[in-house]
Amino acid sequence: MIIRGLLLLTALAPIIGINLAYWIGVQYASLPECIPYIDGCTSISSTGRYPPGDRLFRAVMLPQAVLLTVTWYLTALWLRAQQPDVRHITTILVGGIGGAAALILYVSYLASNDPFYEIMRRSGIYFYFVLTALAQIVTTLSMGRSRLRSVMLFIMAMPFVLGFYNFFQKAMLGNRGDLENSIEWIVSLLMQVWFICLWLAWRRSRFELVAKTG
Repeated sequence: MIIRGLLLLTALAPIIGINLAYWIGVQYASLPECIPYIDGCTSISSTGRYPPGDRLFRAVMLPQAVLLTVTWYLTALWLRAQQPDVRHITTILVGGIGGAAALILYVSYLASNDPFYEIMRRSGIYFYFVLTALAQIVTTLSMGRSRLRSVMLFIMAMPFVLGFYNFFQKAMLGNRGDLENSIEWIVSLLMQVWFICLWLAWRRSRFELVAKTG
């Protein structure tokens, strides 16, 4: 029960933390008021740059990296318990834990405007999204066939659809920061919804850890 609760915390903490940090930024007139998932008036990174919301952002996202590391390790154990001959466990662990490390890099350099630090920040968020998505895709494909697995595959397909849409929009109409921001918000939300689906899968299988001695 505690293990499954840990996964639910991994899923919900960033959703609550980032949106609350944005709301604080709006209240302090540091950020524009809108529905960022639709209007894209600001980026997710902006919610972590201006006080006092930046403190909440870091307080949520840095522990989130630890939660992700534990989550991916437990996911590997869960898959092996479901299917002893499951493949690509190493890919899941490298992608998931690598994404968690990239998240730490991103948050650590978020507030600096130095060109070198900006490169580090952009690299961190890029590798976080790519590596985490890789771990999520491989995990989903490694699961047994079910309706929930189909939902998880659909969730993972949407960021690619949105990414291609953004690419063609840039090619046709030029760069639109608001659209790119809204896609960033939506993709981040979808990645967390995927963890909620994984929590449902753990719950259905009654996944738990048992400690034994002797």
